[in-house]
Amino acid sequence: MASVLEEFRLQSRFCGEFGSPFTRDLLARAADDIAAGGIVAKLTDAWPGSPRTAAVSLRLAGALHAAVLTARDPALAAGYPHARTDWSMDAVWPLAEAFLRREEAWVRDFMRSPPQTNETARSTGLACGFLWLAQTAPQPFHMLEIGASAGLNLNWDHFAYAHSPWGRERVAGPFMPTLITGAAPLWKDIAIASRAACDQNPLDPSDRHDQLRLRAYVWPDQAGRLQRLDAALALAQHEGTRVENADAAEWVRERLAGDLPDGTTVVYHSVFLQYPPAEVREAIAVAIEAAGERTTSLKQLARVSFEPESVVGGPHGSARYVLHVTRWKNGQRSDATLADVDPHGRTLNWLA
Repeated sequence: MASVLEEFRLQSRFCGEFGSPFTRDLLARAADDIAAGGIVAKLTDAWPGSPRTAAVSLRLAGALHAAVLTARDPALAAGYPHARTDWSMDAVWPLAEAFLRREEAWVRDFMRSPPQTNETARSTGLACGFLWLAQTAPQPFHMLEIGASAGLNLNWDHFAYAHSPWGRERVAGPFMPTLITGAAPLWKDIAIASRAACDQNPLDPSDRHDQLRLRAYVWPDQAGRLQRLDAALALAQHEGTRVENADAAEWVRERLAGDLPDGTTVVYHSVFLQYPPAEVREAIAVAIEAAGERTTSLKQLARVSFEPESVVGGPHGSARYVLHVTRWKNGQRSDATLADVDPHGRTLNWLA
C-alpha cells in the first residue's frame, strides 16, 4: 500500500496534469513537510486504510481552500489565486503551514470527511451516452444515479454545452466547456419520466455547509469549475434536487425490483466505482444483471458508466477513462465503449 508521502507526491503530479499548477505546488510543499516531520506529517500520521483511496492530500488541500473561502485566514486568502493571478507558493506555503499549526483541531475535523466534488463537466460524457441510447431505446427514460453526491448531474438536460452541433450554448443552465472530437450523437430532447439518486454521504445543494464542502474541493486556480459549480447548485435548488442516503447496492436492488416501467431505466454513475469495495461493485452488477434478464422490447434497461477503464474490466492500472454503455433488451445484453473521456470533463473523443 502506498504511503501518505507517496500519495501526496502522486496527487501533486496528477493536479499538474489536470491543469492546476497551484494545487500541484501546494501538495508538493505539503509532501516536503511530511518528509521533514512537520505539521502535515502530524495531521496524517498513521492514517487508517489506503491514503490513496481516502485522497488524504485532497482533504488537506480542501481544508485550506475552505479556510480561504470563509476568510478564516485573511492573510492566506490574500495569497490565493482568486485574489491574485501572480500568486507565489513561496509566499503561500508559510501562511498555509502557520494556519495548519494554529487551527490543527479544525483541520482534523474537516479532513474526517472524504472529498466531494460532483464535477458537472462530466455531464457532457453522460449526455453523449444518453443521446446514443435514445437513438434506439424507447422513451420515457427513468434516470437513476448512484454515488451522486449532491445530485447536480441529475439536471444534465438543463445544462448549456459548448459542443456547437448541439446548439446549447445559450441555454440558461451551467455551461459545460467540454471539447468533443468525433461524430458524437446530435442533441435531441429526451422524455424523462423520473429522476432519483443515492449516495452514502449525500450533500444538500441548499445547505451552506454542504455548498462550502463542494466549493472547497474545486482547485483554487480553476475559476471556471467554481463558476459551473455555483450555477449547478443554484439550478439544483430551483429544481428541488435531493439525493437519498443509501448504500448503492441496496438502493439499486430495491429500485430495480419487480417489473420495470415502460421506456428505458438508466442506471448511471461517473468516477464512482473506484471508491466502494469490490463486493459492493459486484453486488451492484448482480442487481442490474438480474433486472436486465426481465427486460422486454418496451421495458428496457441500460447502465451508463463514466469511469476509469481499470474498474470496468480494462487493464489494471490503466490511466484511461471511458464512457461505456451496457444495454438489456428482451433479456439480452449488449456492450459498447463509446468514448475516451477526461476525468474532469475537459475533452471527449467519440469512438463508437
